[in-house]
Amino acid sequence: MTSKHFLPSPLLPQTLSPKHFSTPSKRLLPSLSSKPIPNNHSFWLRTNGFYSLPSPSDSSPSPAYSQDLEDQPSDTRSLQILNHKLKQLGIDITKSVAGRENRLMCPSCKGGESGELSLSLFISLDGYSASWLCFRAKCGWKGYTKAAADGKPSIENLGLVNKVKVKRQITVESLELEPLCNQLTAYFAERMISSKTLKRNAIMQKRSGDEIAIAFTYWRKGELVNCKYRDIAKRFWQEKDTEKILYGLDDIADASDIIIVEGEMDKLAMEEAGFRNCVSVPDGAPPSVSEKEVPAEEQDTKYQYLWNCKEYFKKAARIILATDGDLPGQALAEELARRLGRERCWRVKWPKKNDVGHFKDANEVLMYLGPSVLKDIIDNAELYPISGLFNFSSFFDEIDQYYHRTLGYEFGVSTGWRALDNLYNVVPGELTIVTGVPNSGKSEWIDALLCNLNEGVGWKFALCSMENKVRDHARKLLEKSIKKPFFGVGYGSNVERMSVEELEKGKKWLNDTFQLIRCENDSLPSIQWVLELARAAVLRHGVQGLVIDPYNELDHQRPVSQTETEYVSQMLTKIKRFAQHHSCHVCCTTGLGLLLISMT
Repeated sequence: MTSKHFLPSPLLPQTLSPKHFSTPSKRLLPSLSSKPIPNNHSFWLRTNGFYSLPSPSDSSPSPAYSQDLEDQPSDTRSLQILNHKLKQLGIDITKSVAGRENRLMCPSCKGGESGELSLSLFISLDGYSASWLCFRAKCGWKGYTKAAADGKPSIENLGLVNKVKVKRQITVESLELEPLCNQLTAYFAERMISSKTLKRNAIMQKRSGDEIAIAFTYWRKGELVNCKYRDIAKRFWQEKDTEKILYGLDDIADASDIIIVEGEMDKLAMEEAGFRNCVSVPDGAPPSVSEKEVPAEEQDTKYQYLWNCKEYFKKAARIILATDGDLPGQALAEELARRLGRERCWRVKWPKKNDVGHFKDANEVLMYLGPSVLKDIIDNAELYPISGLFNFSSFFDEIDQYYHRTLGYEFGVSTGWRALDNLYNVVPGELTIVTGVPNSGKSEWIDALLCNLNEGVGWKFALCSMENKVRDHARKLLEKSIKKPFFGVGYGSNVERMSVEELEKGKKWLNDTFQLIRCENDSLPSIQWVLELARAAVLRHGVQGLVIDPYNELDHQRPVSQTETEYVSQMLTKIKRFAQHHSCHVCCTTGLGLLLISMT
């Protein structure tokens, strides 16, 4: 029996928008043959979900659509859905081949530092399923997904139709909503919300026995979609089996600037400040930011209201996140920014209420400070931070400190040798290379420099000295600090040996000044291993300097495709970034000389 393969149709559309996968409505897709593929051809999956010949020069008829989705082979429909799901996960199957292992870039770890193609992807020959596994030990991301197309039901999708909830059609009449009573109108007036704003936003009420609840009506294109209730005790509930959308959605139709708040009251407060281009989330804020990647649209249930309203954000150039100032509100802002795009998001900074706290949200600012202050807060919203992207205003405080010379080490610290200070100082943020022939005293000079820096400015150090025994290194440092020989023979015969009291004092100095980084097994340590321990020393013991002596004792295995020059450059970049991030001065010796890297 011949295995099933996919052949490209001679009539293929060149592009397909992701919107074609959002609903089960009819779409025009190409026909695919189920004849076997000849052994002398290989075919790729394009990013738009179609198979095509590898050579762009191959002649074929002009692109054209063939027939409706319902008339297509089930393999074709499944393949499109599978491709869309994988694309949402960041898996690019442009050149993947069905029925065999494909090596791709892992979207979770990006192949690590070496950028290797560590993700193994297997797509079944029939296009109904895909499984993947990242072979990097530090990642190990794996998963499995099915197209679950209608053409070929499986155990997982049997009875799927019964699980799909039909959205209720609701009206003001069917919900038995009624205009606000005087008591609720007065309640809103206390919160600085006018009757005009209440009427325009169709704020109503619902009776249940002797109790009355506020009804926030959710509209889309003039049609009632959902209704959320709130009683005086601030308890919330919504109509069941209705679609989740943003509150005030019609107010942002075709808006270039959009404000998003955390509650309906804040949306109304924004209108009192002159902003109608505002919407509120329907479900409040999460307790914290999720550590996982943003899930695919169909799996993003918590924020499904965003996907249901995504067409309203297409024209938005600026999205102002005015969520609550507490931790859940900040988490909500981050989750919204992750989905809407940080590059077009801004955030507000709520003013201080007193010495210990800030105003919580828009309605609180409106009540206590008035609409003009709330308007100024929105007008002065700041750019939402993007990791790695800054402007100079973020560093104005540091620039001022640099101008007034209050940072401490702007012009370097003394080496302890007056003659050398006229030529060189240890300056944070600079790279210094000192070369010398082997056995010329590079390590001895570094030890002396460490002692001078500790005596002069009180610096502490982490030592990764792989050529010295601990006892020998301790002896050298003690001799330089106490300025007396450790033993009373040989080189110290004419000088008095350090006393036991001086030794005990020196031992305490060693313990307080230095942290040792040592590999306890036979394997060679890597630069990453050293830097991770040095980071712990910085955070735990407050060290300001790191010594790696010598550099050639580290494990320097590198990929075959990487030259030694490229490897050394990459290693030095790691050291520089460590030094910059932790304000740590790094000294590294080699057989060719001394490398001093000072970074803030």
